[in-house]
Amino acid sequence: QVQLVESGGGLAQAGGSLTLSCAPSGRTCGDCAMGWFRQAPGKEREFVATIDWIGRRLYADSVKGRFTISRDNAKNAVYLQMPSLEPEDTAVYYCAARYGGSRSEKTEYPFWGQGTQVTVSA
Repeated sequence: QVQLVESGGGLAQAGGSLTLSCAPSGRTCGDCAMGWFRQAPGKEREFVATIDWIGRRLYADSVKGRFTISRDNAKNAVYLQMPSLEPEDTAVYYCAARYGGSRSEKTEYPFWGQGTQVTVSA
């Protein structure tokens, strides 16, 4: 069982930036694809970005060109850089992992973190 721990959420003003981090607690998953998803109040959990173990990335259209996902395989960590934040980015952000390649569908990920809140004020 891979357990994931997110950090880096918080409050930001519109136009500001935050960087989220995610690392496994206990068993690692060095060849896992890692993803970020988010869930805003009253909405479904949605895909944000994913990166596989050799660094290939996929992004949701809503964040493409704005957010950057990266990973440090030596630390088994994944990051989400979020500059130019908008109020619409307000959500709980979840880190997820799966064996194999990247997927944008949340049901493809068996391992999840507890989430970290990101709030962007106008």
